[in-house]
Amino acid sequence: MQGDAATIAALFAVDPVGLGGVALRSPACDQRNQWLALLKNLLPAETPLRRVPLNINDTALLGGLDLGATLQAGKPIALQGLLSQADGGVLILAMAERMSLSAAARFGSVLDTGLVALQRDGLDTSVKARLGLVALDEGASDDEQMPSALADRLAFRLRMGAQDEDEEGPDWSAEEVLNARQSLPQVTMDEEAVKALCAAALALGIDSLRASVFAVRVARAAAALAGSPSVEEEHIGVAARLVLAPRATRLPPPTPQEDQTEDTPEATENSENPPPEPQAASDNLETENQDQNNTEEDTEDDLNEAPSLPDNLAELVLEAAQAAIPAGLLASLKIGQLQRAKTPTSGSAGALQKNALRGRPVGARKGEPRAGQRINVLETLRAAAPWQKIRQRQQTISADQKQRIVVRKEDFHVTRFRQSGQTTTVFVVDASGSSALNRLAEAKGAVELLLADCYVRRDSVAVLAFRGQTAELILPPTRSLARAKRSLASLPGGGGTPLAHAIDASMLLADQLRKKGETPIVVMLTDGKGNIARDGRPGRAQAATDALAAAAEMRLKGFSTLLVDTSPQAQDAAKHLAQVMGAQYLALPYAGANSLNQAVRAVAGRA
Repeated sequence: MQGDAATIAALFAVDPVGLGGVALRSPACDQRNQWLALLKNLLPAETPLRRVPLNINDTALLGGLDLGATLQAGKPIALQGLLSQADGGVLILAMAERMSLSAAARFGSVLDTGLVALQRDGLDTSVKARLGLVALDEGASDDEQMPSALADRLAFRLRMGAQDEDEEGPDWSAEEVLNARQSLPQVTMDEEAVKALCAAALALGIDSLRASVFAVRVARAAAALAGSPSVEEEHIGVAARLVLAPRATRLPPPTPQEDQTEDTPEATENSENPPPEPQAASDNLETENQDQNNTEEDTEDDLNEAPSLPDNLAELVLEAAQAAIPAGLLASLKIGQLQRAKTPTSGSAGALQKNALRGRPVGARKGEPRAGQRINVLETLRAAAPWQKIRQRQQTISADQKQRIVVRKEDFHVTRFRQSGQTTTVFVVDASGSSALNRLAEAKGAVELLLADCYVRRDSVAVLAFRGQTAELILPPTRSLARAKRSLASLPGGGGTPLAHAIDASMLLADQLRKKGETPIVVMLTDGKGNIARDGRPGRAQAATDALAAAAEMRLKGFSTLLVDTSPQAQDAAKHLAQVMGAQYLALPYAGANSLNQAVRAVAGRA
């Protein structure tokens, strides 16, 4: 097993509640099973360890009203949920990449407060649920990720693969973990160490304050595991490597060299002719004696005190975190940051749409079963159960005619459904003379790569090409890879650049797709320099004015849009056009088809 994986298991076993948990991204393989078995062996024998299935309902997870016991007793009887059963222990969450945002919010609330609040079905109580979470992420591609709100509350992020080779790591025992648990409250940490970890998190572009809190707790747990009464440099390095490095969003800025001025001509001249410093010999002697006395006193104090942390601790922590950052992180982050915050539901499954009659059940709401809506029997009985004793007394009919269960109009609940719409990516390709020489071949390759992904996800792709005096839909929305290749192969290049026509045509197509219940994503590949106006006349000034006017209309529609600057160098015209359009701007001077495909997946919520 990898050394870091074994260390994470031991540190998490020392303080599962304080560290939140582990986001374990791995397929179902022997390496993952071995790690889970190691964690189970390191935890104390009495520690609760529960597995949470993906399709667990709220009552089984949080607790609620025990319907059978309530009907029998005539008063509300609470049912203990899985979270409260695991108080003081660890929960193993299966298939976290498929977790809904509402479920992630429930787990996040419990991790933050350590309590499960029950305020439903006539119950108003809170139960303890201080626990750690192991979230198993089995996503096969980059678009399958657990909700970020949940991942942010877990201290560790661990990746495993079926092909990973076993590495010899530290061999911790359950007895060492138990001793570390007992000594953890007494472990001290210097203020400079806390500042160093916070400075490293800031330099690595980590916005969440939880990362710094987790890093401090991991450093203390590492010290307790090593049997040290205080946090030392090596323990801070462990925290930076395991907590900060996986969360890094940028490389730290280069540190200025202290000896930069030594090689300059001015510095050389000054060193050869130093300025005179007149000073009396007696003063120099007194100063030297004072320095010697102070040095002796400091040496005696250092011998009596514990070893101090180095002065350049912040730099050492930053170097430890930077060394653990995986290769190629910045390239993937540059693309991944393009995901738009205003379209969080866009992606491979399309926008979520509410539907009263069909789709996936997503709970129940209070209401009458009208217009074909389906009554939720269980929730209706659950709402009526707390009032049965009162309603039985209020019945004025004879005992033989009394109803066993009295259900009233206000108890009715209907089932809610939700459907996922289809995503259609509309490529708007600049096939004019200026772009045909630059990126037309790469645009064709990007469309083909994305279509291969869409074939698996059942998404569609359309292609609009603009050249000459108009824009033409050369590929209607389709999932056929063969049809797309034929259309792209016959796409000619050359002519003018009717940019305003292209924006109008893409806006019209995206609006039609939206009305059909689909989620349109517009990807425009152009250099942003139009030379054909809306009326078909040539002229760069009028063409630029018309293009900006069309872009402003596009922004009002609120479509998810990406503008890829296909010029050999980034152009201000393309940047300004993207800003007016409300689109994400991406300049890829040296990008190939694969990079363009990744950028489109980022805007579509897949990166």
